This record gives sequence, C-alpha cells and structure tokens, in this order.
Amino acid sequence: MAIAEATIFPVGTGSTSLSSYVAACEKVLQDETRIKYQLTPMGTILEGELDVILEIVRKMHEVPFENGAERVETYIKIDDRRDKKSTMSQKLNSVMEKLK
Repeated sequence: MAIAEATIFPVGTGSTSLSSYVAACEKVLQDETRIKYQLTPMGTILEGELDVILEIVRKMHEVPFENGAERVETYIKIDDRRDKKSTMSQKLNSVMEKLK
C-alpha cells in the first residue's frame, strides 16, 4: 500500500488563480473507487496500490492540458512502505499519540 502526494498545476495561464484547474483535476477522483484520497491546500494525498496511484496521477496531469494549458508541472511524493500496512489515518494517529 502506498501513500502519495500529487501537486499538479499549469504554468503560464495568464492568471494567478488555479482553483478551476484544481477542481477539474479533482473530478478525476470523484468516481474512483480503487484509492482513498484527500484534497489539501497544497496538493492531493492518495492511498492505494502504487500502480493505480500512478495511473490516476497521469490522468490528473492531462486535465490542465484538456482545459487550455500549454505547460503543466506535476510533483509527486511517494511513501511506499512494504514491511507493514500504512494508511493516511494510521500515520496521523501515530503522530497524535505522541503529542499526548
């Protein structure tokens, strides 16, 4: 099980506002049942099988092009732990327990 963060944004759109592009990328995830995901202010966290995550990020990468962008930058961070199951909530809970 992998956890990844993807940040996808168009470059040179003529506007500093990117929320319409973000919303269009998030629509790719709305009907996706193979992963869990969470939108954050700086990117989207995805949890699932690595091959599936990479497939979905590739689809999301194409969305700004489909909406008029001529250049898109995509950043991906991947935490692929194979010694035990790791989830978004488990990682957060681990930190919260240490804050007590």
